[in-house]
Amino acid sequence: MINPSYKHSELTEKIIGCAMQVHRILGSGFQEVIYQRALAIEMSESQIHFMREKEIPLYYKGQRVGDRRADFIVEDVVAVELKALIGLEQAHLSQAKSYLEAYNVETGLLINFGQPSLEFRRLINGNYK
Repeated sequence: MINPSYKHSELTEKIIGCAMQVHRILGSGFQEVIYQRALAIEMSESQIHFMREKEIPLYYKGQRVGDRRADFIVEDVVAVELKALIGLEQAHLSQAKSYLEAYNVETGLLINFGQPSLEFRRLINGNYK
């Protein structure tokens, strides 16, 4: 359901719809990378533009301390993090929010394929610049 109070609501609904299609076909029980590949196919077929596993350097006090790869950056405005777990925990939400800040993306989706029903959370980067 598109909700105008959510930033990029129309796009996030399309992404969630693609994820639901993947989950309908594959169900739960596969590794995350399988869902990632399948979601890439669904989004391509839906003509949603994305970058998969976009690498970004991470810095601490101006020094590079590592890199992180986003599962998807969609149309440069939504970061999508996938999981294939029995259940999402607060640590997964915190991790996904940290990625939003690292990528300086305002909106995110955390999608879990590990349940009998698809589980997802919309996230907002409160520190978006």
